Amino acid sequence: MYKLILVDDEEEVRRGVLKKIEWNKYGFEIVGEAENGREALDIAEKVTPDVVVTDIKMPFMDGIRLAEELKERFPTTKTIILTGFDEFEYAHKAIKLNVVEYVLKPISSKEFIEVLIKTKERLDNDIEQKKNMEILREHYTKSLPILKEKFLSSLVGGRLKKDEIEEKSKNYNIDLHGDNFVVSIVNIDYGSQIMDYEEKDLAAFSVLNIINEVVDNYNLGIVFIDNGKIVLITVCKNLERNAAIGVTIRALEEIHYSIKKYLKLAITIGVGTFFSHITAIGSSYQNALAALDYRMVMGENKIIWIEDVEPQGKNRVVFDEVKERDLTSSLKLGNEDNLCVTIDNLFKEIIEARASLKDYQIYLMEIVTTILKVAQNFRVNTEEILGHNYNIFTELYKFNNLKEVREWIKNIALKIMKSIAQGRKDSCKLIVEGAKEYIAEHFSDSNVSINKLCAHLHISPAYFSSIFKKETKMTFVNYLTQVRMDAAKVILKTTNLKSFEVAEKVGYSEPNYFSYCFKKYFGISPSEFRNSN
Repeated sequence: MYKLILVDDEEEVRRGVLKKIEWNKYGFEIVGEAENGREALDIAEKVTPDVVVTDIKMPFMDGIRLAEELKERFPTTKTIILTGFDEFEYAHKAIKLNVVEYVLKPISSKEFIEVLIKTKERLDNDIEQKKNMEILREHYTKSLPILKEKFLSSLVGGRLKKDEIEEKSKNYNIDLHGDNFVVSIVNIDYGSQIMDYEEKDLAAFSVLNIINEVVDNYNLGIVFIDNGKIVLITVCKNLERNAAIGVTIRALEEIHYSIKKYLKLAITIGVGTFFSHITAIGSSYQNALAALDYRMVMGENKIIWIEDVEPQGKNRVVFDEVKERDLTSSLKLGNEDNLCVTIDNLFKEIIEARASLKDYQIYLMEIVTTILKVAQNFRVNTEEILGHNYNIFTELYKFNNLKEVREWIKNIALKIMKSIAQGRKDSCKLIVEGAKEYIAEHFSDSNVSINKLCAHLHISPAYFSSIFKKETKMTFVNYLTQVRMDAAKVILKTTNLKSFEVAEKVGYSEPNYFSYCFKKYFGISPSEFRNSN
């Protein structure tokens, strides 16, 4: 169904037209009705109509002015003018405004249906022509001979002198005489679409065909394919710089809109710097490539002009010691929320900054380097986490926007943080196990102490005390006492050793103190315990 808006300041007329026609039967859907041109434009902004049927005489904005605005804003929208006999000559002057039919009022249902059928055929043909890949392939072959293509590639590559450019452009019938020049590069954003090579070639030919149509309409320049990229060289005649910029951007916006409408494809267009001489076209081409690279920062499906994203006096974005310390600390803490906030803050700064692409790339590499340094310091096996032959710096350049990079970095950082936390946990368990073994072997030594134990384990007493209590729910002294008391029980039950001898065997040099500790621990004296069974 094609979307249609009906515009007439008389409600009776609108109601009559709407009721007379079985719109769906003829391939149309009424998506809005308006009393004047201004109201119609507001509706068009929301629904993007395929056809607008409009009266001429209306308050606020008449039908001719509406047709002008529609051509400017919606270049593919067709307009049907409803006009009285005395207005016909006036209406006919609007022939260049995408007006496809002029209908004299009053009109019968039969006549109007004929107009709708013709209009639908035009719309169908437009779409069919743009989708006919075989025709496009033939058109592409005929329009870009090999020699012409090589010349244009050499031109944007900056490999030709002025006299060579003049001679070859004349030989290939390419008009390069102008006052301002700029190169734009169109990239098809396939995203998650899966296409084979032939489908991608045909999609490129389709895009190329639409670009050629728009460029021809604007009499703007030359379009060709260079190393898989669709390149537009804009040649502006008799226009000062600002006017040349305005015309170029309008044409690119029409290209962007038309490709989305007819081919359902997203494209990103990188626009280079404007120069006043054709010999500088190579520099404009390099700047257009640089603009295209900003897809990572700004996202796809946009028109990116290098002078917008790399203005004079641009800001710098620096990954300084404070940021490195914050990221390192977050990785070591093992707190997922804290780490995510830290990374979000790091990316917030570069998203808001208007820095050069080189600064962005260095900034991101320093974030990744910091994460890897922390992983190395904690002996994290990154191959085990990320996979064999995984080159993190190569992967960094595969993403299309900063949001994807942020989530990718966040994912890697969280894995490394969890590995560090797990490693610390495993290390704590090993320390506690080592401490228990040491105590089991040395509890009979009355001089055993936490300091001796920590010297044996090569850790500080304060750190040992915290992890030992966390793992065992007991202090070192309490655990040592428990081991000694359990050993004393066994000795008292299985031997006839006297109390002072038992005390010596379990690490107490003072028998009385041993008896005091035993009674405090079990509630009875050593002798009472021995005689209890």
